[in-house]
This record gives sequence, structure tokens and C-alpha cells, in this order.
Amino acid sequence: MQVSSIHKAKTHLSELIKKVEAGEEVIICKAGRPAAVLLKYSPLKSVRLPGVLKGKIKIAEDFDELPTNFKNYFKKDK
Repeated sequence: MQVSSIHKAKTHLSELIKKVEAGEEVIICKAGRPAAVLLKYSPLKSVRLPGVLKGKIKIAEDFDELPTNFKNYFKKDK
């Protein structure tokens, strides 16, 4: 883990990126306090597949119907 100031990080960004690509973690500090972390980018490991739960989820027949007492919350008082 390498700690760097913002000024040093701006000046040596390409060097810091090389270290991050090699697996090192870089902490960037502002006024001596940690402000950001540079980490190696890793894409999502699993890809979402639409429709995976098709046929496994059942929606009730009355799904779109609101109970009478709940509908009262949407009426405007004049």
C-alpha cells in the first residue's frame, strides 16, 4: 500500500496506475488525511441473464388492485 498526496498523485499519476495494475493499493491524502483509494478495476464476475427467474415468480391476480382504505390516501382534500 502506497500513500500519496494529491499533488504527488497528479504529478505521478501514470506511475501510480502502473502500481495499481500490478495489484498495489494507493491511498491519496488531502492535508495529510486519506481522501481516496486507487484500486485495480475488476469487471463484474457474473453477467446478469434476463429471464432467469421466468416461471418461478407468480404475481397475484389482484396485484394492480388497491385496497379501498389505501385509495383514500391518494384523494385530495379540498
